[in-house]
Amino acid sequence: MDTPLRKIPPSIWALGFVSLLMDVSSELIHSLLPVFMVTTLGISMFVVGLIEGAAEATALIIKVFSGALSDYWGKRKPLAVLGYGLGAFSKPLFALATSSGWIITARLLDRVGKGIRGAPRDALVADIAPPELRGAAFGLRQSLDTVGAFLGPTLAVVFMLLWNDNFRAVFWVATVPAFMCVALLVWGVKEPDQPITTKRSNPISRANLARLSPAYWWVVGVGAIFTLARFSEAFLVLRAQQGGLALAWTPLVLIGMNIVYASCAYPFGKLADKVRHTSLLGWGLLLLIGADSLLAYSNSGVVFWAGVALWGLHMAMTQGLLAAMVADTAPADLRGTGYGFFNLLSGVAMLIASGLAGWLWQGWGASFTFVAGIGFAALALLLLVLQPRGLAR
Repeated sequence: MDTPLRKIPPSIWALGFVSLLMDVSSELIHSLLPVFMVTTLGISMFVVGLIEGAAEATALIIKVFSGALSDYWGKRKPLAVLGYGLGAFSKPLFALATSSGWIITARLLDRVGKGIRGAPRDALVADIAPPELRGAAFGLRQSLDTVGAFLGPTLAVVFMLLWNDNFRAVFWVATVPAFMCVALLVWGVKEPDQPITTKRSNPISRANLARLSPAYWWVVGVGAIFTLARFSEAFLVLRAQQGGLALAWTPLVLIGMNIVYASCAYPFGKLADKVRHTSLLGWGLLLLIGADSLLAYSNSGVVFWAGVALWGLHMAMTQGLLAAMVADTAPADLRGTGYGFFNLLSGVAMLIASGLAGWLWQGWGASFTFVAGIGFAALALLLLVLQPRGLAR
């Protein structure tokens, strides 16, 4: 039987496994990093929030320039290789860190790499995938990415138990899959030729920006508000530690979330090819409101873990969907730029969201952090309800 999964080109699969390997590496570190910063380096919750927000915002903001450059150059893969390479070379710095300065340097270098690779990689997926399979292709890449996102924390638990909570030894192990990922990208992904049919011009010129439709900018606005509601997952890990979960077991939070995320991302990606995008996004926001409500109420037990599972389910329903919505609403020759501006506004929102989350946590307690998330998710849901007719599918 010729299923959509069989029709997806090999280079999409290779890009999925590239993401898987880098996520194994990153999550080996990031599933332990919040606790490492607080317990070993003595960094405050507010500073943790600022570091996380600045790191994620840096990645998202840089995407606007890398995306535009990939459109102007007509090449996506070299920028993706550069970005993944920077991510790989940042990993040893975490193992060497003795202060917040080391962590900030490592996180920013890692996120600069993510920023350089993100928009060209997403545009490359859109370039390779047949239009009728675009949602499935993004869902598959997201699903494989998320498999890595729960394998990483799983290995972190195993190594922490084997090595008596030796954070630095685990961080050194994380360098191996990072460099494997770069090798797979170089030799395993074939970029399609982009025939030059018109003279190339500056993708972020006024004339080209005018070609980005109201439908596209509406998606950008919804994505930014959505990001305000979805602050860094570091706060889920810290919520579990607050509830008494032992250091070695704190990566279980990301394992549980990403098992749900990975198992559901591809099915929801297929569904996005068949149903109205805004309806699916609305259900994802309702799931996020439910997750925040449970996490605000409890930091342990069944209620807490149900909140973690709902968080993973909302990620599966919405992350590939938003990427597909950008691809559908941006012109083909401006897709990199389209992803770049989408991520620029989302990056600013991530910085605000994570800084606000840390400030609320430190000043008023953890529950207020998740209550604020509920408020922003409700605002994004309102934007969907008030969507001008005909803007997006």
